[in-house]
Amino acid sequence: MKVDLGDLNAFVVVARAKGFRDGARASGSSASALSEAVRRLEAQLGVRLFNRTTRSVVPTEAGEGLLARLSPALSEMESALDVVNGFRDRPAGTLRLNVPVSAARLVLGSIVPPFLAAYPDIQLEVLTEDSFVDVIAAGCDAGIRYDERLEQDMIAVPIGPRVQRFATVASSAYLDQHGRPKHPRELLDHACLRGRFSSGSMPPWEFERNGEVLRIDPTGPLIVQAGGGADLAVEAAIAGSGIFYLFEDWLRPHLDSGALEAVLEPWWPRFSGPFLYYPGRRLVPAPLRAFIDFIKVSAGHR
Repeated sequence: MKVDLGDLNAFVVVARAKGFRDGARASGSSASALSEAVRRLEAQLGVRLFNRTTRSVVPTEAGEGLLARLSPALSEMESALDVVNGFRDRPAGTLRLNVPVSAARLVLGSIVPPFLAAYPDIQLEVLTEDSFVDVIAAGCDAGIRYDERLEQDMIAVPIGPRVQRFATVASSAYLDQHGRPKHPRELLDHACLRGRFSSGSMPPWEFERNGEVLRIDPTGPLIVQAGGGADLAVEAAIAGSGIFYLFEDWLRPHLDSGALEAVLEPWWPRFSGPFLYYPGRRLVPAPLRAFIDFIKVSAGHR
């Protein structure tokens, strides 16, 4: 039986992404094209590969079996093509990265433009997420995460600043009216602007001084989605709505301009910078290898 390799690849993309729409986003194709490819494959094989509902796309038993056998073979094909790519003067292809909004803003801004200039044959696709996802299932080559959220079976390469801080800020007008906290516990008596992850969790504000660590759950008039809604909370803080807690580097321009004032700075906690992470495998795709080498060289020059 002769089966089109493109249809097989479409099946794998949909199965890994658990949906046609997410598969299209991960592969750069369209949901309708993936759906048509899967229909052709099912018709040719004579079996249903997915159970489809309006809310989910789940492989059938036959689909699970096919995916288990196809994944290693397709990985070998990708590796074989990368061997050829390695003989090019300049690496080519697509590099997909899954990163949190904070990393896209605070880390990649200084890396991406010179990387694209150095490797004009590589197309970089950056997908931003506020929650932790499986980079492989999302169709990405690598991701950026902080140390505490790295999976143990991943290879991690430092990227960006190695030490960062969380900062607490408010407008001078707010602090003049409501007072300047001297201790983190005093935040419980203030209007605080909070961030909530798409998972529903609302992380506490952490503070540290002389070995003492405090976690505070303040309340206030505004809750935004972590990452994507942070700029709204920053604007609200500038307008005097309350106290906000975020990456110092994100807030630094507003601190330097005087639009925001530092609050409890001796208590600002330090944490290690992010890592580029990717699954360990025998051969790293050429675009990803070029990116890894680039950030290593860039780090050496800082």
